[in-house]
Amino acid sequence: MKRYNGKSIYKGIAIGAIKVFNKAEYDTSKRIILDSEVEAEIQRYVKARDTAVQQLQAIFRRAVNEVGQATANIFDVQSMLLGDDDYTDSVYNYIQNEHTNAEYAVFQSGEVISQIFSDMDDEYMKARAADIKDVSHRVITILCGGADESLDSDQPVILAADELTPAETIQLDKKKILAFVTKYGSSQSHTAILARTMNIPALTGVIIDSSWNGKQAVVDGFTGEFILEPDEETLKAEEEKRAEALKKLELLQQLKGKETVTKGGQKINLYANIGSVADADLALENDAEGIGLFRSEFLYIGRSTYPTEEEQFVAYKNVARKMQGKKVIIRTLDIGADKKADYFKLDAEENPALGFRAIRICLERPELFKTQLRAIYRASAFGNLAIMYPMIISVDEVKKIKKISADVRSALNKENIPYGNVEQGVMIETPAAVLMSEDLAQEVDFFSIGTNDLTQYTLAIDRQNSKLESFYDPHHPAVLKQIQMTVENGHKHGCWVGICGELGADMDLTETFLKMGVDELSVSPSRILPIREKIRSL
Repeated sequence: MKRYNGKSIYKGIAIGAIKVFNKAEYDTSKRIILDSEVEAEIQRYVKARDTAVQQLQAIFRRAVNEVGQATANIFDVQSMLLGDDDYTDSVYNYIQNEHTNAEYAVFQSGEVISQIFSDMDDEYMKARAADIKDVSHRVITILCGGADESLDSDQPVILAADELTPAETIQLDKKKILAFVTKYGSSQSHTAILARTMNIPALTGVIIDSSWNGKQAVVDGFTGEFILEPDEETLKAEEEKRAEALKKLELLQQLKGKETVTKGGQKINLYANIGSVADADLALENDAEGIGLFRSEFLYIGRSTYPTEEEQFVAYKNVARKMQGKKVIIRTLDIGADKKADYFKLDAEENPALGFRAIRICLERPELFKTQLRAIYRASAFGNLAIMYPMIISVDEVKKIKKISADVRSALNKENIPYGNVEQGVMIETPAAVLMSEDLAQEVDFFSIGTNDLTQYTLAIDRQNSKLESFYDPHHPAVLKQIQMTVENGHKHGCWVGICGELGADMDLTETFLKMGVDELSVSPSRILPIREKIRSL
């Protein structure tokens, strides 16, 4: 028996035989072409790209039936990525200007663009790197005359692979998959989302060995352990644990539609963090009471021009309608630091986490800011929208924001464009905002504490520096004291206070947050029901 430690991306226990999947590899080496061959090579790429889009659309239709519209939208997004200007321009540049073959051009473009996403600190955006690699591999497979990989198995198996793409995952016979174990991936990857939708245990960070094929194993999504060839005692203990977990999962489903309230009657709003319009369906499937963080930057990243007011309006309106009157809090543009978009033409900075980002860009480029605010206000006529502003450090900033917001409403009034009553809030993610929270509370309707950045700035630790991981402590007393101070100062002036950072899903702190008087927790959709159970048990 051998034990391997990985990272759990979906809790649960699976016991069965291993099937190791090795993805087909294709020749993407650089080949120089003649001037006379350039146009033909571009047409090869265009034909392969169009075929890839057709394949993805077929997978999308299958996915809608098997895992629902929300999760199936993964493949709709991937189809759009193949038409993205940055991606297409990059492929054309390699073929036309460097005179390279299409396979090399697609591979290099995929590597460069996926690295941009990988370098981002936000887990949701980081996970989009896999989408770029996935669509690139699909196009290369077509260029090389290959076919979609088949993962069918005669019996239920624990599927082990270096990496699984969403397309590979969705084409599996779900009745024959017990669990996923991969070397690469994250909790925000599409394969992780599919695993959660399918209620399949999944681990990542396990180095796969092809000699495991056919051997018995246990995947423990609660401890993050992968147990190869377990002994009888271990197997019995894991079987008992699995039976208990399945029973608990059934009980969790019974919490849908019930209030998030303690035994003593203390009510707290339990909202979801989302990063796209499609994620709103996932929030509803998990019975979120609202959206506490809608990351609007997904509209700005992965393209070559600013999104128009109309594009943004449609996205915000669609989410507002989906949520049917439940509150949707849209965080305004949070570009900068690890989230990059070349067309913003931001200067290189030695320490971008402390640089020109988020609200600072919006206040320096008011027309860009007004475009987003107009779109949000217009969409507010179709649902219950609120706005929160990131990286606030002073009352002066809030007063400037309120002036711009008033100008936008005035313009809409003159144009006879309707809008709703939109709450205004700020994110508390700097020590400066915490210390100014009593003054800020007199200017806004609510606070949302971004614990990820608040921890980073309080402890003077760059979250992207792996060497400092042992020093990064979100439970640090200094962080918890600042949360307490923010709640108290907000409540003094009728300002409700929520938490939208990762700490909000930390059940070791749930009771602490309730005692502090936190009004709202916003977490990833899959954490809604477990946290509701925790709160109702207190």
